[in-house]
Amino acid sequence: MRYSFRIDPTPGQRIALARAFGCARVVFNDAVALRNHTHEQGLPFITDAELSRLVITEAKKRPDRAWLGEVSAVVLQQALADACAAFRNFFACLAGTRKGPKLGPPRFRSRKDARQAIRFTRNARFVITAVGRLRLPKIGEVTVRWSRCLPSEPSSVTVIKDAAGRYFASFVVDAAQTPLPATEAETGIDVGLKHFAVLSGGRKIDSPRFLRRAEKNLKRAHKALSGKEKGSANRAKARRKVARQHVKVADARREFHHQLSTKLIRENQAIYVEDLAVKGLARTKLAKSVHDAGWAQFVGMLEYKAKLYHRTFVKIGRYFPSTKLCSACGAIAEAMPLTVREWTCACGVTHDRDVNAEINIRAEGRRIVAAGRKPVPEMGGKRRRKTPAETGKTPPPASRGERRGTVDETGSHRSAA
Repeated sequence: MRYSFRIDPTPGQRIALARAFGCARVVFNDAVALRNHTHEQGLPFITDAELSRLVITEAKKRPDRAWLGEVSAVVLQQALADACAAFRNFFACLAGTRKGPKLGPPRFRSRKDARQAIRFTRNARFVITAVGRLRLPKIGEVTVRWSRCLPSEPSSVTVIKDAAGRYFASFVVDAAQTPLPATEAETGIDVGLKHFAVLSGGRKIDSPRFLRRAEKNLKRAHKALSGKEKGSANRAKARRKVARQHVKVADARREFHHQLSTKLIRENQAIYVEDLAVKGLARTKLAKSVHDAGWAQFVGMLEYKAKLYHRTFVKIGRYFPSTKLCSACGAIAEAMPLTVREWTCACGVTHDRDVNAEINIRAEGRRIVAAGRKPVPEMGGKRRRKTPAETGKTPPPASRGERRGTVDETGSHRSAA
């Protein structure tokens, strides 16, 4: 697990961190540029070891890259490792062996990126001193705002600077699983926009709508930013004010998710949730409200906390008709637009839309647990295509890109740092 804490570097340490951010960025970009150049020229593929020698060891000897020796070598090696991992993920996507969203080739990092990060491993010999400071090589002892103790010795620490100018230290530690006392309670969770979550017994959690409530301040901050001259110091100050407003919204949403997920894990032995196609919903007119709710972050917290505290967690398939299914007789309604909040089944039972969905999700979760299996994963909201042998049809001819072994991809890989 990751344990993140706010840190307060001195002005001199901030300069040293900025130097480290820049050196890591240059190594990453040099690695990407070198591999792209060899590919364009038709030269043999450069191995990771050869790439390390060219962009770090040999680069330090050149006058235009001599300043790479001013930062810790581990920072440079980790930046190179991120570049190599990005290429491996891209190649795995082309080969079709990587699960998850498709990734494009690595892109160059910019010094204007809102987020900057460097990573120190144990080889860097970072130390947490007796007085609680974090000693980093070639940076010094940094003050840490400790809010809890680390459960074990950290294997690495990532120093992050966010868009609002705040600094964080993120430690990777081994966290032991601590089972909670067993309980007989269980709940299904139907997430929505009007109510953030509907739980067992008809309990409804109101949606806090952090972004909607902060829109007035955000509008004022963006208006002030648009009036500043590009490249000026006043525009940089206005940009930080906008970033701070967005950070407040994100922090409040994350805190709400943490408190609610922890409460549900403590109170229930089993939790069943619906696997929503958030990416698809984010392309509709409800996109702002969907992003404001942050369902994916909330479900992710429930999943890892259930594993940590030995609770049962099951995701229901996104094609399960939880809303249209009558929880009394099992009949399925033909249509259920969002404007319908209550509906009456042919059997005579009147349902609250969200409460009925929670009952069906809980029943389906129990069935999956009783069967001793988990639902088939569905990627991207698309059903599996049948093979030509299953359909009995002749497969279509391959496209030019498929014959060449290339696929058009979009997106980019973000560093693990």
